[in-house]
Amino acid sequence: MRRSCAAGSLRRRFSSAAVLMGLLGLGGVALLAPQRAAWGVDPTQMPSAELQARYSGLTHELRCVQCQNEAIADSPAGIASDLRREVRDMLLAGKSDDDVRNFMLARYGDFVLFRPRFAMKTAWLWFAPGVLLLIGAFVSWRIVRARIALVPADNEPLEEDPSR
Repeated sequence: MRRSCAAGSLRRRFSSAAVLMGLLGLGGVALLAPQRAAWGVDPTQMPSAELQARYSGLTHELRCVQCQNEAIADSPAGIASDLRREVRDMLLAGKSDDDVRNFMLARYGDFVLFRPRFAMKTAWLWFAPGVLLLIGAFVSWRIVRARIALVPADNEPLEEDPSR
């Protein structure tokens, strides 16, 4: 009998210790989470409002080559930081937006642009949505026409009711 009381007491100690450790871990994560978000992207200030607008536009239209679904402006990856620095340096050196885009295209290919250029190898990206929309409209039209043909033209009953 005494053994079961000791086991119950031991279980209570371990369960309260586990709860305490869980709460401490959760508190640590909660304290570090805002700092982690602040470390994500470094804000860059340009000397003029015009350069700041160009910088912001370019960094939002260039894709992070590591994250692949984020703009370099929003990506916390190290390479995105390097690309933001490269864009800043090129703009401060007096390069145009097209010069910056062409530099990135030469270095990373068409993938780096969120809006790919029109070229023969990317033509399907531009024409596929319209073609698929036309195919869908044609199929819908055919289905509606086929269903209309199945409905009888007159509204008279199909069989005569002998009781009338």
